[in-house]
Amino acid sequence: MTTPASPSPAAPLEVTDEDSAASAKPGNPKGSESRSPGRLAWIRFRRDRTGVISAFVVIFFFVVGIGAPLIAKLYGKDPYTTYGQNDPSLLNDFGFPVKPNGGMSGDFWFGIDPQLGRDVFTFLFYAIRNSLLIATATALLVTGLGIAIGLTAGYLGGKTDYLVGRVIDVLLAFPQTLFFISFWPVVLNILVAPNEATPTWLTVVSLISIMTAFGWASIARLLRGEVLALREREFVEAAKVTGASPARIIFKELLPNLWTPILIQATLALPMYVTTEAGLAFLGVGLSDPTPDWGVMMQYGAQYYQSDITYMLFPGLTMVIFVIAFNLLGDSVRDALDPKARR
Repeated sequence: MTTPASPSPAAPLEVTDEDSAASAKPGNPKGSESRSPGRLAWIRFRRDRTGVISAFVVIFFFVVGIGAPLIAKLYGKDPYTTYGQNDPSLLNDFGFPVKPNGGMSGDFWFGIDPQLGRDVFTFLFYAIRNSLLIATATALLVTGLGIAIGLTAGYLGGKTDYLVGRVIDVLLAFPQTLFFISFWPVVLNILVAPNEATPTWLTVVSLISIMTAFGWASIARLLRGEVLALREREFVEAAKVTGASPARIIFKELLPNLWTPILIQATLALPMYVTTEAGLAFLGVGLSDPTPDWGVMMQYGAQYYQSDITYMLFPGLTMVIFVIAFNLLGDSVRDALDPKARR
């Protein structure tokens, strides 16, 4: 009679010497302590060069946006002064910069815009600041609202789940861009008299509110499905048997198991709202000239691209770099949190 073969031990997680040294403690000299899922995800992410480089690029854009006033002060110019009109030698008789490449020089690093002669360098930095502010606020609100509604619908089930599911189906069926273009002016007409100028803060708040109201459905639908699967698991049933309240079950049992899809959806949502906000501004919905914005710069540059492509080059190139970097960062985060879904 042959004895059954002993099962082969599982392959150990491959870690660097630095990780082993960092985990070593006096009571554990070999650094064999168990690592939390968060630390394992951080180790996997740190090995991904694409993700690390993308993270630095994204951080650079946020630092530039936050520090735009300081950069403008050190640079000695601002995005609102019409330097070309104040100094006739900067623009020709047709309102275009006298110097080539959009008027780029030692005084104006990225040139000046036609007709008005505003500094493109500081205008771009303030545009990054405003666009990221709107996109980040929208992404955070959409994620928070989607988490709350998705968890509630999935855990309660029954009529609540049915009602929320139908609302989600309706919102996902809307052509959102067309709805923003048609509905946003109606909102402003209700809040502001026709003969009054719309404050910039009201434009920003209303734009964020409308995009949030129609953007939470996708993440709520995803989390609803995850909760429907998790609520039947043994650890949830055990929590119910011990008398845990629904709030405790949601926050202590369900939510910790949903951070992976939440983080992935959040990292993919922000670049989407950057392009959405810029597209709306390009179409005349949202921020408008003279408020700096990526879409405003693209709209202004589109009027003169046949004469000089420089006016569209800087806003277009920076926006493409940011969106690509953030999408790559989102992919790296997904791979780090869920190795089975690795590309």
